[in-house]
Amino acid sequence: MTSFILWLIWTAALAGVVITLAYRRTPLRTATAVAGAALAVYTLFGVGHWLWLLLLWLAFGGVALLNLPDFRRERISRPLLKIYRGMVPDMSDTEREALEAGTVWWEGELFSGLPDWSKLTYLPPAELTAEEQAFVDGPTQRLCEMLDEWQITHELADMPKPVWDFILKERFFAMIIPKEYGGLEFSPLAVATVLGRIASRSAVAASTIGVPNSLGPAELLLHYGTEEQKRHYLPRLASGKEIPCFALTSPRVGSDASAITDYGVVCKGEWQGKEIVGIRLNWDKRYITLAPIATILGLAFKLYDPDHLIGEQDEYGITAALIPTDLPGVETGRRHFPLNIPFQNGPTRGKDVFVPLDAIIGGPERAGQGWKMLVEQLSAGRAIVLPANSMGGSQAGTWATGAYARIRRQFGLPIGKFEGVGEALARMAGYTYIINSAVKVTTTAIGRGEKPAVPSAILKYHCTEMARQVAADAMDVHGGKGIMLGPKNYLGRGYQAIPIAITVEGANILTRSLIIFGQGAVRCHPFVLKEMEAAADKDFERGLRQFDEALFGHVGYAISNAARAWVLALTHARLTQSPVFGPTARYYQHINRYSAAFALAADVSMLTLGGSLKRKEQLSARLGDVFSAIYLASMVLKHYEDQGRPEEDLPLVEWACRTLLYRAQEQLHGLLRNLPNRLAAGLLRMLVFPRGRSYFAPADELGQQIVDLMIHPTQTRQRLCADAFTADVPGSPLGALQRALLAAEDAEPLQAKLREARRAGLIGSEDPRQQIDEAEQAGALDAAEAAQLRALDDLVMELCSVDDFEGWELGTKTRKPRARKKKTVAKSPELRAAAS
Repeated sequence: MTSFILWLIWTAALAGVVITLAYRRTPLRTATAVAGAALAVYTLFGVGHWLWLLLLWLAFGGVALLNLPDFRRERISRPLLKIYRGMVPDMSDTEREALEAGTVWWEGELFSGLPDWSKLTYLPPAELTAEEQAFVDGPTQRLCEMLDEWQITHELADMPKPVWDFILKERFFAMIIPKEYGGLEFSPLAVATVLGRIASRSAVAASTIGVPNSLGPAELLLHYGTEEQKRHYLPRLASGKEIPCFALTSPRVGSDASAITDYGVVCKGEWQGKEIVGIRLNWDKRYITLAPIATILGLAFKLYDPDHLIGEQDEYGITAALIPTDLPGVETGRRHFPLNIPFQNGPTRGKDVFVPLDAIIGGPERAGQGWKMLVEQLSAGRAIVLPANSMGGSQAGTWATGAYARIRRQFGLPIGKFEGVGEALARMAGYTYIINSAVKVTTTAIGRGEKPAVPSAILKYHCTEMARQVAADAMDVHGGKGIMLGPKNYLGRGYQAIPIAITVEGANILTRSLIIFGQGAVRCHPFVLKEMEAAADKDFERGLRQFDEALFGHVGYAISNAARAWVLALTHARLTQSPVFGPTARYYQHINRYSAAFALAADVSMLTLGGSLKRKEQLSARLGDVFSAIYLASMVLKHYEDQGRPEEDLPLVEWACRTLLYRAQEQLHGLLRNLPNRLAAGLLRMLVFPRGRSYFAPADELGQQIVDLMIHPTQTRQRLCADAFTADVPGSPLGALQRALLAAEDAEPLQAKLREARRAGLIGSEDPRQQIDEAEQAGALDAAEAAQLRALDDLVMELCSVDDFEGWELGTKTRKPRARKKKTVAKSPELRAAAS
């Protein structure tokens, strides 16, 4: 063996030791000792030129010096901190409050590159209490039976009075209010389950009920209100005596909520016959749900105190207050008309409205804390209402489309048997499974005290976007049946409502481009926020100590992720551990791989772009997509375990995980193609994709397995859509579709007899109804069998039928024409021409 080959072997062995130490995140002192021992062995027994050995020992010496805290701090960290302080832009109070809002949960593990799966697996399965389940099975089910979306959206442009009365009587607006104030005190999971059930029936009702149980007066009072405010308002909100709304968005200010122009000035004024110090308010708000009927208005505004009546500040910033809508100067009542989904939503304006200081939520000492209140509560609330509505709508669409694809026949086959339809139906089912998983696992974590700001943004964006795709696929499969509006259309209004969910609580473009990674990079990264806080510390020496610890922790973290990303990519993640055994174990391993790759890519992007990464929104969005994909894939795996690992659901689990992990791979590829620093991009590609892009999207065969589960009455179909309103009661299309699906299954042997009779020449008609008659006459079917097929045909034709109207019925300003007497037209050509 030549000396060169021996040198390669020894060098590779030494490199293997170093890579293993980095891969396993061995502490610096231990790693230094092990590396030194390995280098000593190499020096004594290995093969290498003395200059090579000298270089290795010099490199080792440099690393060993890092174990000396004083040397490291003075020689390295001090000059770097001075440079870093000049690089890091000043953080505004609103940015700081947004970053500090909420908690870091499982997403922090994924950002680490070495996730500790026990932090997720130890979370209990999603489970309602007996009281919560009774509410879902009782009042929620009865409410769904009362709802008629065509009546609500077309005839009344509102929910009818009996529905409103029932909602208030059963305290649907009080699900988050504690029992001591008369509320239901439900868990976030229960709130999501109730909203999901209602959303599967009516977008108007779900939107109406969702708002009081999300970011609004009740939520803000619970966390920040004074005891007096809680005792006064919460029982009234729980009983329905007060109808709340919260006004944030203004005509000039949408996504940039911190720039609101609505204002209040501290001054003296008259209140209930006495002169007091209060606030004179002026505002102009729009898009405010429940504003047209609200009796108490939560208002976000900027507070000024030019005369220093409450303190030494001139400006306090964004403040939140509760304003009775019957005060002089308050305008409410007019309505917006959001895409034919007429939930109560409209503008509100205030002109010189005077209120006492204790109108501020939390009292005067909470002046200027409004933005902090909003972002803290949004950090959890954004994961509940809109994702839950997406869950309910997607379940309803998948349930309906699976049954429709079975009962609707073309070219002699159920349309679900066609691969094009099957592709859409498999995607619907897969996305619905992802949404279910994300909502149930994340709301369970919130119920146990977490306020995961970044997962909330992930759920808001991805659940609504997947629901948009589910709605589009459902419309594609139904064709004309989905397009023609009327009492028989069970898809159209849900399809129209999707852009509303896309827009509210942070527009999706903004959420994807700026929030998910922009907030996650600082909030979830193990070291970045610590480095920023150290740089901002006015005590330089104290900041230096903190910066030194964070900096070298960050360096070790980055080296470890480089090693892990490369090794896991080379081995296709087979060397990493999984918390489970069986068919899903490989997906845990792949998440580990992409966790390391993502963490490394995030560090390289931040290092090479610095503060400009915030302006590179497409790069930030791709990083956010990778982060979201591995988070959602982990939710899928956790949900599967929580449901008892039903083997028949494995096609859905595999489709969901493969889709998400393939997306993570492709978005990493897109990042590398567009990273401005091409040298860094090339090095990063070598570490992340040393074997190329080797992960594949789900196979077509897997999609067909899912289709079979959706177009037949399987337990998988039942579990997937368990939260939707599917009761077979009058006026319930989902119940009727399921009845038709079951009838089609029962009639399959009879359909086979029909096909056999046709092949035998006993049937000549092309009309399906006539075929049944001919088969009965020919003796291929007995009377009972023929009656069964006719009943099925009647049900299918009723479900496939669409509405039509007289022309005068459709316009809002048209009238039914008066009956006219028929005129007799002369029959002769001359008189007929004259009459015409």
